[in-house]
Amino acid sequence: MSLLVTQPAPEFTATAVMPDNTFRDDFNLSDFRGKYVLLFFYPLNFTFVCPSEILAFNKAVKEFETNNCQLIGISIDSAFSHLAWKNTKVHDGGIGNIQYPLVADLDKSISKAYEVLLDEGIALRGLFLIDRDGIVRHQVVNDLPLGRNVNEALRILHALQFTEKHGEVCPANWNKGEEAMKPTAEGVKEYLTANH
Repeated sequence: MSLLVTQPAPEFTATAVMPDNTFRDDFNLSDFRGKYVLLFFYPLNFTFVCPSEILAFNKAVKEFETNNCQLIGISIDSAFSHLAWKNTKVHDGGIGNIQYPLVADLDKSISKAYEVLLDEGIALRGLFLIDRDGIVRHQVVNDLPLGRNVNEALRILHALQFTEKHGEVCPANWNKGEEAMKPTAEGVKEYLTANH
């Protein structure tokens, strides 16, 4: 697997199930240019860790939207399987009516392009933060049993937006509203002296 950070995000056009449960056959990543995109891959519908992640992202969907960020979920399942999973109540093993698109990667071309496809034919838990110009700025890939932290995804989004706006850099464990540091030797020294 190669590193996509600093590279243009691989473009794709695919079928997606939209928040209103309609199918959009021409769902295209480039349609979101000018917005941030949090693109995440998950292995399969109707499994175990996947619904916990999808529901956790859905719980935070308004926070992402408020920060000009589009959530997009992708798996190798068909759009019909995505819709069936959305139409299944949570207590029956479904995900209910989540409010961000689920993309069908049935031919596995998107998973291959993002280099998260396993030999068994399913994707690892890849997560990619793409900036407004279509450049990958953050990626993390988890093995199948390891669920992701939605708060950490939001933290990274906030950090990227902060650095773009202020030109400062975000130190370890930085959270929105906290002090950052100037990207100079003196700025680092000031920050470390004040905080350690």
